[in-house]
Amino acid sequence: MRWKRTIQLLDVHCEGEIGKVAIGGVPKIPGNSIAEQLNHINTVDDSLRRFLCLEPRSGSIGSVNLLVPAKRPEADAGFIILQADQAHAMSGSNSICVTTALLESGIVEMKEPETVVMLDTAAGLVKATATCRDGRCERVKLTMVPSFVHELDVEVDTPDWGRIKMDLCFGGVFYALVDVAQIGTTIEKANARRIVEAGMMLKDLVNRTIPVVHPEIPEIKGVAYVMFRDTEADGTVRTCTTMWPGRVDRSPCGTGSSANLATLHARGLAKVGDVFTSRSIIGSEFEVGLESVTEVAGRPAIIPTISGRGWTFGLHQVALDPFDPLAEGFALTDTWGPQAGEIR
Repeated sequence: MRWKRTIQLLDVHCEGEIGKVAIGGVPKIPGNSIAEQLNHINTVDDSLRRFLCLEPRSGSIGSVNLLVPAKRPEADAGFIILQADQAHAMSGSNSICVTTALLESGIVEMKEPETVVMLDTAAGLVKATATCRDGRCERVKLTMVPSFVHELDVEVDTPDWGRIKMDLCFGGVFYALVDVAQIGTTIEKANARRIVEAGMMLKDLVNRTIPVVHPEIPEIKGVAYVMFRDTEADGTVRTCTTMWPGRVDRSPCGTGSSANLATLHARGLAKVGDVFTSRSIIGSEFEVGLESVTEVAGRPAIIPTISGRGWTFGLHQVALDPFDPLAEGFALTDTWGPQAGEIR
């Protein structure tokens, strides 16, 4: 073979959302912290992201998680989330995929009945407590990074729905949280296209008009996702996170659920010790708990927990022929939606 680059990927999904894990062949990425490495991918050299996330080697669904050496001494491993638009700082479903991959591949020793794995991310340190049995990682409980409200009840004018309200919150990345009834639909499989088109429009609108930057981590800025939410009769929070260039998260979304929990706490609707169920558009679930309260740069914040399941389903190697004219990757609007034209 005349391959220029090869990377080994372990196929994993968390509650339906694909989060492949690059377990071998990941090149060295410049940076003294995971946040600096994230910034390098996003602002200096995005060739690795394009190689792993765009066609013809990938598609519009799911993420690729780069395993990198931890920068914090207390961490077992670091990782960076690659998606079609950019590298992202943090994800609950991807943290569960990474933990499952580390333990079931033997990179981190599995101890039964419970193994604690410390993950270094651009957003901070994440504690993953895995329930293990018979060589399998059955469930992972994440102690997430501090989540906080940036601003509640932000009003924006839209051409399709008039003035709507949203909450701007941080749960590992920044979210715009929108009650789905405001766009005249419900969170159901049949409505996925309608919801994602609304999400893409709102994300663009918010990022053009309302700048957000993490007060302690300047590399994390801008609204990464719009998450639509609803509350079902049994109190379950129904979620649908919309992701560039035009798809919905199949999982209940760990960082989005953390951001939403921060809004509930800010409104006096959640207290330390409370546990909620967060249900995705396909019906999969996370348990979302409020572990403690804290502060971020002087503003109130919470420490959420997210509990869910991951499954490995394959192992493959991605390679690059040095003569391949499509080395930079591409995306077409037939499967990626109209936003595919924005891929640089």
